Amino acid sequence: MEKTVIVCGKLFDGLNDTTRGPMEILIEDAAIAEVSDSVGRPDGAKVVDLSNRTVSPGFIDTHVHLCVDGLNLARQTLQCSPAKALAGLHYAQQYMRYGFTTLRDMGTLDPEWPTINLRDAIDSGMARGPRLIVAPHMISATAGHGDMQGMFPCRCHMGLSRVADSPAKIRELVRMEHAFGADWIKTMNTGGYMSAGDDPARVTWFEDEMLALGQTAQQLGLPLAVHTGAAEGCKQALRAGARSIEHCYLIDDEGIAMAEKAGAFLVPTMQMTREDKALLKAGKLPEHAVWKFRRDVAAIEEAQKRVARSKAKVAYGTDCGMFPFTEGVLEFQAMVAAGLSPARALKAGTSVAAELLQRDDLGAIAPGRQADIVAMLGDPLVDIGATAKVDFVMKGGRIYRYGSLDTLQ
Repeated sequence: MEKTVIVCGKLFDGLNDTTRGPMEILIEDAAIAEVSDSVGRPDGAKVVDLSNRTVSPGFIDTHVHLCVDGLNLARQTLQCSPAKALAGLHYAQQYMRYGFTTLRDMGTLDPEWPTINLRDAIDSGMARGPRLIVAPHMISATAGHGDMQGMFPCRCHMGLSRVADSPAKIRELVRMEHAFGADWIKTMNTGGYMSAGDDPARVTWFEDEMLALGQTAQQLGLPLAVHTGAAEGCKQALRAGARSIEHCYLIDDEGIAMAEKAGAFLVPTMQMTREDKALLKAGKLPEHAVWKFRRDVAAIEEAQKRVARSKAKVAYGTDCGMFPFTEGVLEFQAMVAAGLSPARALKAGTSVAAELLQRDDLGAIAPGRQADIVAMLGDPLVDIGATAKVDFVMKGGRIYRYGSLDTLQ
C-alpha cells in the first residue's frame, strides 16, 4: 500500500466555510485515510510539504464541452470524431493543470461518441486526465439550440444534431444515449446565444415533449441536465424533473423558489457572460449572437445576482469549449463578483458539485474520499483570486503536478 502525507499550511476541506491549519492528510493508495493536526509518519510514507499553501479538494467543473470549439463552430463541427477526441484530451489535460480533477461534459455535436471514448480511456489508464462524467449529445427540438441543420443544410444527413419532434422520437434518443453508456442526459429547452435561428427567451419543447424526455431519463436511472434561458424554460425543466438547470440566463424568483423546493441545482456559467461581453465590446461576437446577447445581457447579470442572493444549490460550471479552457478557473471570481461568498463559490466547485454529480466519494477532504487534492498560493477565502494560482494537483492519490513535475503538459 502506497502512503503519502501532505503537510498543509491551511486546509479548506470543501465542507466548512473556514480554513484550518496547519493540518496534515494521510493518503493510502487512492483514498484519504486521515485528516488531523498530525497523522504521524507511517513507514515508507512519502511526505509532501505544502506548508506554504492552502490545500483544497480538487475542483469540479460540471459544465464543459471538450469536443466543441464555440468560436469556430462551423469548421470544427465537421471534423472527424478522432480529431475531436484528441483535441478534447488535450483540453482536459490542460484544464487539469488548473486544478480540475473532475469534469462533467455536457455534449458534443458529432455523430459518434468521442467523449464516451475519452472517459473510458482515462478510466482504464490508457490516457492521463481528469475524471469525466458524460452526457454524450445534446438532445434538441428541430430548430432548437442543439440543431445544426440550419448551419449545414446540405449536410444535415450527417447526424451532427440529435433532434426530435415527438415524444416517441425523444424516448428513442434518450434510450440511445443510455445504450452507448451515457452518465447523464442533456437537452436544451430554449434557444441559445451562439446558435443561429433560435432565441434564448423562447421555449422550444412543448410540455408533453419535455415531460417525455424527463420521464424516460428517470425510468432509465439517468439524471437530467437542461440548457435553459427563458424564465418559463427554467420552470418547465424543473417540472420535468431536471436535476440541474444550466445557464438559467433569465431565471426569475419563482423559478429559483421551485429549484430550492425541488433540491435541484443551478449552474449559472457566469464567466461565460463576461467572455461574451468582452467579445461584444471587441466586435468579435458572432453576428447571429449579437442581437440576442445585447438585448439580454443586463437581464442575465441581474438573474445571476438573484441566484447569488438565493438559498438554491449553486454548482460550478463554465461552458468551457464555448470559450477557452484557460479562462475556466475565473468562474470562481465571476461567482464572487455576482454576490456569492468565497466559501460558497469554493463549495460550488467542490462539495456541492460532487453532490450534483451524486458522487459522495468526491468534493471533500475527509476520510474515505478520493484523494483529489489541489494546493494554491494564498487563501481563497480572503482573496478568491488565489484559485487561479494552483500549482499542485493530485487525483486519486497520484501527483500530476508538483514543482518541476508536470505530467499534463
